[in-house]
Amino acid sequence: MKWVKFINPLVLVLGIILLIGPSFLLADDSSGLVAWWPMEKLVKDRLLDQSSENLDSLSGNYRFVRGVKGKALKFDGYTTVVRRNASRVFQIGDAFTVEAWVAVAAYPWNWCPVVIHQNSEGGYAFEIGPLGELKFKVFAGGEWKECVSEAKIPLKQWTQVVAVFDENSGSSIYLNGQEVGRLAFRGIFKDAEKTDLWLGTIPERRKPAFIHRQFGSLPSWYSLDAILDEIKVYSRAMSAEEILKAYRQDKPSSAPDIPPRELPRIPERRNRFGAFYTRLNYYWEWDELWRVGDHPDVVVTFDQSPVRVVFWRGTRYSPCWVTENNIWMADQSVEAWDNKEGCFEHMQDRHCRYSHVRIIENTPARVVIHWRYALVSSRNHIWNEDERSGWGCWVDEYYYIYPDQTGVRKYSWQKGSLGPVRQFQESIPLTSPGQLQGDIINKDYVTVANLKGEKQVFSYVENPPKKTTKFIPENPLIQMHNTKSRFKPFIIFEPGGKMHYLKDMDIRALSRPGSCSHWPVGQVLSDGRTQKTPDRATSFLGFPITDPVIHEGPEGRNWAASLYGMTDKPFDTLIPLARSWACAPKLEILAGEFDNGGYD
Repeated sequence: MKWVKFINPLVLVLGIILLIGPSFLLADDSSGLVAWWPMEKLVKDRLLDQSSENLDSLSGNYRFVRGVKGKALKFDGYTTVVRRNASRVFQIGDAFTVEAWVAVAAYPWNWCPVVIHQNSEGGYAFEIGPLGELKFKVFAGGEWKECVSEAKIPLKQWTQVVAVFDENSGSSIYLNGQEVGRLAFRGIFKDAEKTDLWLGTIPERRKPAFIHRQFGSLPSWYSLDAILDEIKVYSRAMSAEEILKAYRQDKPSSAPDIPPRELPRIPERRNRFGAFYTRLNYYWEWDELWRVGDHPDVVVTFDQSPVRVVFWRGTRYSPCWVTENNIWMADQSVEAWDNKEGCFEHMQDRHCRYSHVRIIENTPARVVIHWRYALVSSRNHIWNEDERSGWGCWVDEYYYIYPDQTGVRKYSWQKGSLGPVRQFQESIPLTSPGQLQGDIINKDYVTVANLKGEKQVFSYVENPPKKTTKFIPENPLIQMHNTKSRFKPFIIFEPGGKMHYLKDMDIRALSRPGSCSHWPVGQVLSDGRTQKTPDRATSFLGFPITDPVIHEGPEGRNWAASLYGMTDKPFDTLIPLARSWACAPKLEILAGEFDNGGYD
């Protein structure tokens, strides 16, 4: 067999590769691969696991976008579910690795899995937290072991996340090829049996994090608000070198397909005073949740200014005065509460089941908008509901809006339906995702005055006292918030109203996100959630708060009224306006066949 010595060594190597197959070339990257979701496309309306050719169910709202490689799957933050039936879940043993690429649009409401296969007796979960932290949870040695990362996932950036388990060394977490968490232990892993596997969503309802009251929040469904791509599970522990190599090889050069999010910009119309029906869009995933037609919202425009008054589903139709640069000022409206279910208010009506708005009058002289809502809790229970009739506390608010950017808010409710524990007004600016409180409001945040013209400014300061030492005008009835805009929102109350919470605020708040994210736009069942990151729309401030004068009306109803508006004039111009409205002269008909219906 002398001919053997003439064989070229390179030809021999190539021949061996052809005999054993091309998988030899991929051994470093794919050995032990038991699941691989490239998130490229659907096959028979199901998501393909390319390693096993299993097809997994995909439901809810989602879309395919540009990914790390080819396409990726955008989860909507609420409804998207990828699920594998328990009978087809792969087997893993004494070591395994979970790898994925994610681009987070907003951190989840609470811990939410990238991959989860667990029950009460075993399994694992690789999750993203409400602040962007990572957690790897495994059942080993007869107990749950949790490894939590020190680092956090950045927003709107492609990020490689990896979790590794080995029964001889414990768990570790990697972010972009670098170890960011480790928990050393020894223990035999026990997987979940007869349990489905889930991607990108929670397998059971969970309460949101950072809630104000346990009894005011309920467990809710949610998913990741993120793009997921290249999810892989290996039945072995990948080394740190392999993880870093995979990161460098797959790191994308382009940014993820996550458009900016902003509270709706009002459609441009010709300069005309009047109201119109429209549909205001926020961002695709949120818009897709709503089962509405083309005209669910109402906007009022003015011919002499860019100010808008907006009645939008995202605020449960609570009217917002919107400045020329899209700063939104809202109001709490009527609220009640107890120590069983928390707050009862329009804010809890997430689907606008009870809250609705309509245009009553639309003329060159004035616009009249009717907003009707029930006071509901996070459980969708109505305040003071009568056992026999089924009727509880409903509020009718009428807004008489004029061409000079002022509007009378007159609101009424059935006498006896509200009760003594109540609130009628609270000034609440809103932030868009990405904004801080200091992007909306100035350091000197509000000016108040009485009808005499005595006034005071309250500010964000260092170490504010719990009780103000500043001079407070006697019976203040006028307030104007100093938003970072040309036009400023103001309210004028009737004489006899009591203005509270007149104080300076902590200046550190200006560098923080807005205070609460359960409202506006939030869809989780909560009457209060503190927002700690600037990735969601929020509400904040709330002060001052005024108790209005309550009137006895006809047909067994109570009512109150205030004058709202926006102005680009100095604060002092509001004082004569307040006097003319709050102390208007009595109207008398001297001649002619006319009826006097009084002022709005």
